[in-house]
Amino acid sequence: MAFTEGIKQVKKGIQLIIEGNNIMSEAVVNHFLFTWQWWFGIALFIVPWIIWLLFRKKDSTGRLLLGGLITIILSLVIDLIAVSLGLWSYPMKFSPIAPLLLLPYHFSLAPVAIMFTIQIKPKANSLLKGAIFSAFSAFVAMKFFVMIHFYNPKNWLSIYDFCIYLFLFYVAYWFSKIGGNRPISKS
Repeated sequence: MAFTEGIKQVKKGIQLIIEGNNIMSEAVVNHFLFTWQWWFGIALFIVPWIIWLLFRKKDSTGRLLLGGLITIILSLVIDLIAVSLGLWSYPMKFSPIAPLLLLPYHFSLAPVAIMFTIQIKPKANSLLKGAIFSAFSAFVAMKFFVMIHFYNPKNWLSIYDFCIYLFLFYVAYWFSKIGGNRPISKS
């Protein structure tokens, strides 16, 4: 009996999620689309990658992209958990399709910023680089996003963001240092 009741509750929850997504999609189409905030978010999605393509260390592209990919995956997982628990939210939406997923933070800003931080002064102390990156991200960039209503931290403290960014940096840094990048054709 309990299993059947659980299935009914899940179906009800899924319906509520669908209704919530429909409300957010309407907000994008009727209120956000083509506003300066929307264009700014789209630019934040595209421009960092263009800059990265122009200024990356070309001989380290694969390693940096691996660090960027792991940043995307981890930041999405962390955000999906935190948003579902109501720890923070993103009031500004950019896409009417999957409004929770298409965010410039996950797919562009965080990975590109981390890849640049990794490649700048590669022999410098990684703890110092990670701390500087995390402090700027948590205490400057996130405050800016709060100010323009892209991010609502609710009761979430900036020091927690600092710890998350430091974690993201170090995991990406570790992945960018993995050896064994020998081409498959040479094996």
